[in-house]
Amino acid sequence: MEGAEAASLLGERGLGRRAQFKTYRRRWFLLAVVSLLNCSNAMLWLTFAPVADKAAAYFHVSLEMVNWLSIVYLLISIPFGLVATWVLDSVGLRYTVILSAWLNMMGSVIRIFSVLKFLGLNSQSYWYLFTGQCLCALAQPLIIFSPTKLAALWFPDHQRATANMIASMSNPLGILIANVLSPALVPEGKHIPLMLGVYAIPAVTACAVATVGIHEKVPPTPPSASATNSSSQPFLMGLKMLLRNKPYIILAVCFGGGIGMFTCFSALLEQILCEKGYSNEFAGLNGALFTVCGLLGAFLLGLYVDRTRNFIESTKICFCLSALASITFAVTSRFRHRAIMLAITSSLFGFFGFAIYPIAMELAVECSYPVGEGTSTGLIFVASQIEGVILMILLQALTVRVSEDPSSTCALDQDGALDWTTPVLVLAGLCSAMACFYVIFFHTDYKRLRAETNSGDLVKAEDTATANVPEA
Repeated sequence: MEGAEAASLLGERGLGRRAQFKTYRRRWFLLAVVSLLNCSNAMLWLTFAPVADKAAAYFHVSLEMVNWLSIVYLLISIPFGLVATWVLDSVGLRYTVILSAWLNMMGSVIRIFSVLKFLGLNSQSYWYLFTGQCLCALAQPLIIFSPTKLAALWFPDHQRATANMIASMSNPLGILIANVLSPALVPEGKHIPLMLGVYAIPAVTACAVATVGIHEKVPPTPPSASATNSSSQPFLMGLKMLLRNKPYIILAVCFGGGIGMFTCFSALLEQILCEKGYSNEFAGLNGALFTVCGLLGAFLLGLYVDRTRNFIESTKICFCLSALASITFAVTSRFRHRAIMLAITSSLFGFFGFAIYPIAMELAVECSYPVGEGTSTGLIFVASQIEGVILMILLQALTVRVSEDPSSTCALDQDGALDWTTPVLVLAGLCSAMACFYVIFFHTDYKRLRAETNSGDLVKAEDTATANVPEA
């Protein structure tokens, strides 16, 4: 729908009169709950990635089976992602967050059953672990889709990108914690039960806080003109509109592919580096730098875009720079004793790559308005999971078995170590191709911002409200 039609729709929703907009202090509590839940879910997702070799030895399974603990997130969220978009836009933010919190908590608790010796599970212990991961995977799309909806419903226009950045970046913060905490908690395989217990604490806490503390689907008074139109399109109609929206499809393919690549990088980093003699602790450090610098990049870019509205220019520049960083990492990781260079390239890859995430989510809403935020961000997430599954399977298929190397730090299985030269080069090539395609072909109007501008006297009311916002 074009900007003029969207502005007309604002009027049809009762915004034709002079509206008073208002923000509430409890929006920060909701933001904290969603952020904690997002962080916890990411920790559960990549619990075993930094200690994949030790987990394989502890549960008496292959590395491929350990990788499936990460891949299952991608597989489950593909079909359930569409359900999650409907739940978020139709049932509402409150019930979506509470449902995801309970799924996340139950999954974390069931994972602990796999290491309780008195249950006598033996060969079945891995499948209890896998079942817990599946429940956590069901929670992921519900959690991932929530930030844009939360920002649209509860925050004024000059805080939307920042709020979305905070809630969205709590996911890579969870990845960071997993990369640092897992190797620290599991110096040996026998410490895996302790790790599972520690990771259950934030999941249980988030569930309790969400269940007790969230009482409203929407604020009593909207914070902006577009907030009252946040769920304007029925789910199926919105889906059809998205599938006919060329800029949105380009964004979904390119940005979805970027998320899939970052997923593979986070899940496989330890396996990529150990074959060249780098320790699990160093792999965890690289993952931490990757995420910390990504959080910094997202924070700075979020503030910049909130002030300038340069969504497209920012994402294109960062996508190209992250592609260059991926090429540098692919080459450097194939050599031993390049720790400093690897740390620098991982930092740059995260700084420019993660910075795109919250801005691209806001851009998805801008180019698809007035489709609901849950639907517009949800379809991108589903695309990213499909591409992530394909990439994860492809990259593992491209590995080559090699004989034992004395300098390798991998915990070898019965078939020997894996050489990741071809997979990392393919990953860098795909990242570069996606960046080029996005830069050349993606162009769009900012439909939500234009609709708010075209609403005339409503903008004056919103400007007054956001310049001197009353707090309730």
